[in-house]
Amino acid sequence: MTDRTMEETRSVERVETDPAGGRGRIGEKRKEISEERKEILLRRYGNIKMAAGPGGMGPGGPGAGKPGGAGRRRQGGPGGGPPGMRFAMAGGKPKNASATMKRLLDYIGKDKYKILFVLACVLISSLTGLGGSYILRPVINNLVSADYTTQEKVHNLMLGILVMAGIYIFGVICTYLQQRIMIRVSQNALVKIREDLFRKIQRLPLKYHDTHTHGDIMSRFTNDLDAVGEMLNHTMVQIFSGTITLIGTVTLMFVTNWILAVVTIVTTPFLAYVGSLIGKQSRKYFTQQQQVLGAVNGYIEETMTGQKVIKVFCHEETAIDEFEFLSDELRKRQMKAQFFGGIMGPVMGNLSQVSYALSAAVGGVLCLTVNFDIGGLTIFTNYSRHFSRPVNELSMQMNVIYAALAGAERVFEVMDEAPEAPDPANAIEICSEVDRKPGARPIRGEVVLKDVTFGYVPGVTVLRHVNVTAKPGRKIAFVGSTGAGKTTVTNLINRFYEIEEGEILIDGINIKKIKKDSLRSNIAMVLQDTHLFSGTVRENIRYGRPDATDDEVIAAAKVACAHSFIERLPEGYDTVLEGDGANLSQGERQLLNIARAAISKAPILILDEATSSVDTRTERLIQQGMDQLMKNRTTFVIAHRLSTVRNADLIIVLENGEIIEQGTHEELLALGGRYYQLYTGAIELD
Repeated sequence: MTDRTMEETRSVERVETDPAGGRGRIGEKRKEISEERKEILLRRYGNIKMAAGPGGMGPGGPGAGKPGGAGRRRQGGPGGGPPGMRFAMAGGKPKNASATMKRLLDYIGKDKYKILFVLACVLISSLTGLGGSYILRPVINNLVSADYTTQEKVHNLMLGILVMAGIYIFGVICTYLQQRIMIRVSQNALVKIREDLFRKIQRLPLKYHDTHTHGDIMSRFTNDLDAVGEMLNHTMVQIFSGTITLIGTVTLMFVTNWILAVVTIVTTPFLAYVGSLIGKQSRKYFTQQQQVLGAVNGYIEETMTGQKVIKVFCHEETAIDEFEFLSDELRKRQMKAQFFGGIMGPVMGNLSQVSYALSAAVGGVLCLTVNFDIGGLTIFTNYSRHFSRPVNELSMQMNVIYAALAGAERVFEVMDEAPEAPDPANAIEICSEVDRKPGARPIRGEVVLKDVTFGYVPGVTVLRHVNVTAKPGRKIAFVGSTGAGKTTVTNLINRFYEIEEGEILIDGINIKKIKKDSLRSNIAMVLQDTHLFSGTVRENIRYGRPDATDDEVIAAAKVACAHSFIERLPEGYDTVLEGDGANLSQGERQLLNIARAAISKAPILILDEATSSVDTRTERLIQQGMDQLMKNRTTFVIAHRLSTVRNADLIIVLENGEIIEQGTHEELLALGGRYYQLYTGAIELD
């Protein structure tokens, strides 16, 4: 996908007036998003089901689906997605509704005794409703009977009212208890689901985060789990209550008059058929609604994070147009989902009135011909309404059920993703020689890449037969064009991805035989993209080693040349950082990022464009501290500024995933090759 293709649009006249003013006025030219771009937006931000397209590169562009690297956000564009993929909107019901429902029920299974109590309360509440209605039969027959005096009729009437009141009050108490307990049960289940989802997110490989937008993942935590909570809170109880009421009503209808019962039940298949037709459409659009909602959230999250970039490149109009398209897609899905979900109740209610009228007419005839009692006819017509009410209630809950199942399926899709490959049973732990731990093998930091070949996407090789030897305490620098494979090397050393061919050794140990947590705790990283957590400056620096003392925190800040600016903050090291360090400059944020690595005692250090976010003066100050930081550590440096790698023990020039030159700064200049051209400015890095 080229920039020209992605931006391909055609101008159209807009006839509406934008109430916000300033754009979209009558007669103003606006850009209509191309169908191809619409397809990309839905696929990229919603992670909506895709089908394999024809060969060649997909919307991700020439990056061949290569992720942005460790710690980098998935922004799309070059390298934003696998090749040859096309959008295909998933429709219909959830792939496996019964399995999804079973998994939801498993989460409330630990509160089975509470659930049994709730079901008992629901049963009693439903039976009290039915029993209270049946009391009307003797009460009405008493009033119309000529065998009782007026005083006896009043006495029997008051007695009947008291009995009915007692029954209904008992039913209200049971309803109160069932609601209180069921809410607690459902919230316990939601907490467990939410924690399991978050725990799974933490255990997923970096590849998953490189190929899914943050907004779509967040949508599963919020919108999808909210839909599940709504179903667990109310719908499940109503389903059970409706079922009990339906069974009890049918039983009492046959007890009251079997002829009228048959007349009423005969209309049921028609009601069920109409309900299934509406439900099928509702289920389809609720599934689509949840998917497009994830796309909208993903786009909002990305544009809010990149507001500065959007304004710098005057991309506001394009962002608004694209958001309006996604918002309109969501509106279309929501309108159809809510329409089919909303008409279920009224349609079923009106159809049930036909059954009610038919029962009343036949009952009147029976009263005149076979002496069917007036009280019996009264309660039967009431039961006829009871018969349709649970059906209507269940039908009205179908939109909640479909939204919950669609949301739960999206949540379980994440939970079912394959986690990082587990460590082998004989995996060992390692530690640095200056921070020895019981049972761990101390390492000096020698790193060897032997004939390493790797690709993010099958069939597209990013690294080809790479061989590198880094002796303990040496500084290895990687230079090369964007996409040459520099960051990929560091991803492989951390085992964020598994290599296809060759092996990587640390002190002669294959990294596949080292526990991942142990491996990564012995590698300190400073990434190009900084990220600071909510908390104090001290807590963010200590993130690199939680057991570090305050003195060690200050020492690390001094190494990173961050101490002076920290001291100038309102509360010094106890200053609370706003969202992602928004109250600091980009350079200051990067200094804290470097300090976080400095406090670690890891024998291996990776600097991925560590000074790219600071000015030249600050870079010189940092470089002095970095020299101290890199002492006795094996260091891998990725940099575009060649001045920062001049003192490296070994400079490796990568192009198209292959090593084309390697040596010291002086050796490479004497060679007169690619590095010489880059250093002298004859050519520039892409």
